Amino acid sequence: MPQYVALYLQRDHERRTFRFEQAPLPLPSIAQSWLIHRGCPPESIALDPEWGTAPADEVTRALEQRLMSDGNHYALGWSYTRDDPDDWVTLATLRALDERAPSPFRVVVEEADIEAGTHTLREGGFETVHEALTGCDDRLSGTGKVLPPVRPTPSLSRPASVPKPVAPRSPGRSR
Repeated sequence: MPQYVALYLQRDHERRTFRFEQAPLPLPSIAQSWLIHRGCPPESIALDPEWGTAPADEVTRALEQRLMSDGNHYALGWSYTRDDPDDWVTLATLRALDERAPSPFRVVVEEADIEAGTHTLREGGFETVHEALTGCDDRLSGTGKVLPPVRPTPSLSRPASVPKPVAPRSPGRSR
């Protein structure tokens, strides 16, 4: 079971009613993304540094920020949390909603070091759901901890070669 529940509550003061949505999610950054994309201001759901573990490095911070902002580009498939003190790990498989996305299947791995009070977050890219789930099985069995890199998104706006600068035309001269 995912370890977090995101709760989006909408109050109607005039009618004295409320509506809510909830979603069990495996990682805080995925829960924050779910809330942000329902209209919750990101600054209102920042994590309290006094609770939980802190990001161990800049790679973790950057991936958490990207998951928060781009999380709606992915669908959560499968997740697993193991809270074994010797191997505290959460795995989440994601599928890109854009079928043209590079590395359409992602595995996000969070490993917590409870004694140090930190966690790391890493991401691997896979071409098929089978490869992604096999990567998860390998991580859980201890046979593999290295995730394949995510293929970069090709830039469509950048030209393949840099055009040569064109000299400005002088007024009154014709070519």
